[in-house]
Amino acid sequence: MKAGDVAVNAIGGAAESLIGTIGRVTVSIPANGPGEVLLPVRGGSEAFAAWSDEPIPRHSRVIVVDALSARSVLVTPSPV
Repeated sequence: MKAGDVAVNAIGGAAESLIGTIGRVTVSIPANGPGEVLLPVRGGSEAFAAWSDEPIPRHSRVIVVDALSARSVLVTPSPV
């Protein structure tokens, strides 16, 4: 394993730890298109590109169900 491989694995691990995180939609998510969510990360909040199987309006609460990349997540509406 090369040093660069370790960095990629560390980023992937951080992204995977977002699964189950509750966030808020900041840019509406269309069906099959990207939007944006704000998620709590490292004591603050960070914006991530967000995808969903259904449209989700701005200000909705969502749950991260998958990490697509280090800065992109798959979300679903939060039940409450």
